[in-house]
Amino acid sequence: MGENRELAEAMAECQVGQAELARRVNAEIERLTDRPGHVTDRDVRRWLTGETRWPQAKQRLCIERILGRSAVDLGFAPRSKNTAHPVPEDPLHRRAFIASATGAAMSVTTASGAARSRLGQGDVDRFHAEYAEIIAKDQALGGAQNVENHAAELAMRIKSSLAGGGAATPGVRAKLYRLASDVTCSAAFAAIDARARTRARNHLDSAVTFAGLSGDSETQYHVWNHLAMVAGQRYDFAEVAAAADAAKSLAIARKDPLYASLAYLRSAHACAGGGDRGAALRALGAAERCFGRQADKERPPWINFYDQAELDGLTSIVWLRLAEPDRAEFHLHRALGAIRPDRIRNRAYYSAHLSLAQARQGELELACHTGDLTVDLLSKVRGSKRTTDTLADVRRLVVSSGSNEPSIADWTERSQAWI
Repeated sequence: MGENRELAEAMAECQVGQAELARRVNAEIERLTDRPGHVTDRDVRRWLTGETRWPQAKQRLCIERILGRSAVDLGFAPRSKNTAHPVPEDPLHRRAFIASATGAAMSVTTASGAARSRLGQGDVDRFHAEYAEIIAKDQALGGAQNVENHAAELAMRIKSSLAGGGAATPGVRAKLYRLASDVTCSAAFAAIDARARTRARNHLDSAVTFAGLSGDSETQYHVWNHLAMVAGQRYDFAEVAAAADAAKSLAIARKDPLYASLAYLRSAHACAGGGDRGAALRALGAAERCFGRQADKERPPWINFYDQAELDGLTSIVWLRLAEPDRAEFHLHRALGAIRPDRIRNRAYYSAHLSLAQARQGELELACHTGDLTVDLLSKVRGSKRTTDTLADVRRLVVSSGSNEPSIADWTERSQAWI
């Protein structure tokens, strides 16, 4: 028995004390099983001192979820068979808890009289159905922290199922790694929408590992696309360009013009941000040509956002970076006219950019009116800091104009409350 330094370090890194960890483990247990947990800070002390080397299965899964590491990485280890008081792992108990967390039991087979779990296509389908719900929720209303937490939890459950020793064919295992990567990218995008860049990058660090293990180029493309977005928020346009180039080099981008188009748009953003107008326009032209060649076909749900409306929306941001707000406004009107009614988050995001384009052209009253329309949309959207930050840029332009127009002064005062 010895001190569990790995657990102590993880708690310190997450700024979680003993009592707080106990409270959060109990909350996770109740949320996943509808039954209250009974962990105390005394139990946590036992984990830290090494007195308890292998907590119960449901406790381990919740600790992993809270601290973002596997039980083994947190310094836990099952007692050996030679220990005086062994604490055997009950695989049926573990599977029952996982079933309560996911809403369906893992398949169980019996071999030589011993029960064991086997991961199959049914598990892939079950996890994928939950992933599709996350995508739909995110694309409609955003959700930021809510979506991010759900996606991170689902990724942890997929990872736990793979690490739990369940037998799986190579094909099923690859599908689960692909799904774990895609789900983690959804968590990253929710963090991007909230402009929580550190969290987004941490999610992507995990996603790139899963994507590599999946061996699938589309999954790897998904990670590079999101990495370009995170780098763009940091104004690291060299990294945006590198991520876009990595995406363009993948088989999926060479095979499907839709993926090539989106990668070229990321390149256009990088060139515009770096001040290279000629390269930005060439990349923009390539994005439009590739988009025109793409055919309707079944694709992963995450890329369904990239339609004609999104092409115009992303193009408008290139023109804003090139200091041509009139061209940006043209594309923003096209985007807002084509965005599907159920995608409120995207409508709010591009409406805020329309307000910004109008303000940069000196059309202050119109910009304020568009800003008000954006705020009305934001009342239905959760946590899109990208949008509120854009409105903050509008407000700075309006204030710096020094206008004494009553309607503009009124908007400037009112906007303090929601920016």
